[in-house]
Amino acid sequence: MAITKRMIMLICTLTSLVFISSAHTCSNYTFPGNEFFHSCIDLPVLQAYLHWNYSPFTRKVQIAYTATQTPSGWIAWAINPNGRGMIGSQALVAFRNSNGSMIAYTTPLTSYNPSMQPGELSIPVSDVSTEYVNNEMIIFAVLGPLGAQTSFNHVWQAGSSVSNNIPRVHPLYGQNVLSLGPLDFLSP
Repeated sequence: MAITKRMIMLICTLTSLVFISSAHTCSNYTFPGNEFFHSCIDLPVLQAYLHWNYSPFTRKVQIAYTATQTPSGWIAWAINPNGRGMIGSQALVAFRNSNGSMIAYTTPLTSYNPSMQPGELSIPVSDVSTEYVNNEMIIFAVLGPLGAQTSFNHVWQAGSSVSNNIPRVHPLYGQNVLSLGPLDFLSP
């Protein structure tokens, strides 16, 4: 009996060490197309990461936002050029379309009950695309030119369902209300 308990403890300990050592961070993330980003941050909630390349010459930033997600869910990342929090944020959204393909688009968040319909942003955005690989959704985009501003507040989000090709409301508690913070594209 004592040997069985010790074996179980040993197996549990070794298994946890494997999971800890294999946990990925933004700095060891490998993109499917071998894209490379000079800067990244591990976001503190929602198993998400932001990667970027900022060009001071063009004042544009190429981003890749990655988050763990089920095939039926959705993800979003946004910057808020004039405030803090969700309202006023300029968002990029991604999910699996009803035809099975991934779709990404822009949508402004003008209220706590946004339409989540595609819409124009107050900042220029180009090259928006998305992929779903290894239980992660990835949004790629180029933002800018951003003018002289390089520091923003940003928000990120995830929801579990999409209906009629529109993301449904995310949980209004836990990690989903903690997913915001400052961001400086000049930081490494």
